[in-house]
Amino acid sequence: MNMKETSIRPNKKLGFGLMRLPVLEDGKIDIPAVCQMVDAFLEKGFTYFDTAYVYHEGTSEMAVKEVLVNRHPRGSFTLATKLPAWEMKCREDVQRIFDEQLARTGAGYFDYYLLHAVQKSSISIFDQYDCWSWAQKMKEQGLIRHFGFSFHDTAEMLDELLTKHPEVEFVQLQINYMDWEDEKVQSRKCYEVAVKHGVPVVVMEPVKGGTLASLPEKPEAILKECRPQASLASWGIRFCASLDNVMAVLSGMSDQSQMEDNLQTMSDFQPLSGQEMEAVQETVKAIRSVPTISCTACRYCVEGCPQQIKIPDIFKCVNQVRLYGKSEKATANYKNTVKESGAASACVKCGQCESVCPQHLPVTEYLEEAAAVFES
Repeated sequence: MNMKETSIRPNKKLGFGLMRLPVLEDGKIDIPAVCQMVDAFLEKGFTYFDTAYVYHEGTSEMAVKEVLVNRHPRGSFTLATKLPAWEMKCREDVQRIFDEQLARTGAGYFDYYLLHAVQKSSISIFDQYDCWSWAQKMKEQGLIRHFGFSFHDTAEMLDELLTKHPEVEFVQLQINYMDWEDEKVQSRKCYEVAVKHGVPVVVMEPVKGGTLASLPEKPEAILKECRPQASLASWGIRFCASLDNVMAVLSGMSDQSQMEDNLQTMSDFQPLSGQEMEAVQETVKAIRSVPTISCTACRYCVEGCPQQIKIPDIFKCVNQVRLYGKSEKATANYKNTVKESGAASACVKCGQCESVCPQHLPVTEYLEEAAAVFES
């Protein structure tokens, strides 16, 4: 491990992802609830907080100021946020967005700053506006401590980027035990590229958007037999944290119970044993025998949908049927999902959703399936 790696890594591997925060009935972030979660997180010695310009429609960064910056010493935590290519229309937008982020958070500087969701469709924008060298100027001014990017593409492309940009200090990758050998996500291959370049990894989606926190009966039984008291979510967190080159595992916690479970898992972290790794591998085989839509509910597809379809929420209903069969509960969940938004059948096949999907899912095909299941 070189000195750059040593200095960049937080003391503990669990990171608080501020993407799926608890909300009130009006959709606004529940500030008192998040304050309680933040305090518990810091009290246990964890320090890494991760937000982004677009999370909670921009209000996540604002919440950071209320729940964290205004209530705790700046040196007691580290903060990461991100620059979205899809929000930039000209070179001046780079600095404008960054200045807005500083104002929203009141943080003074960002410990970790990332180009957001780097993939084939966004690289040209980051290149066109020279975001790479711009970030180095912000580092020189002390406004960014460590520079990296979050990534949603092939291992080959990641290798090209890290070769071209040796100034990158860390990468954020989607890693979980289901995607480890997945040929679309390429978790293992991307991780190995990062290792090759000596670049530490921040993990996103360790529980695959909550998918791995609730499993069908057969795969759940495999894990419960191996470790009866452990939550299903804890297996996903520990799988990722067991990787040597991982510096932080982000968990997008939505309530106090999730926080407490993660703190219990990671306060006295134990890497997966050989027996536990075998149980994970058997679980993967069991889950793969039941095909589901591998949506992580990042919600990038929702904002630009002309029909205002809540695509991830509909996919969750479809997966419920795929796993457990059609039921009154599944139908009720679907009806509630589309009550104030577009139904699956409202899709006009414009393709906007598929162009921004980090998982590269055939979204329109799955919406057709949802319409057939719930609307026929």
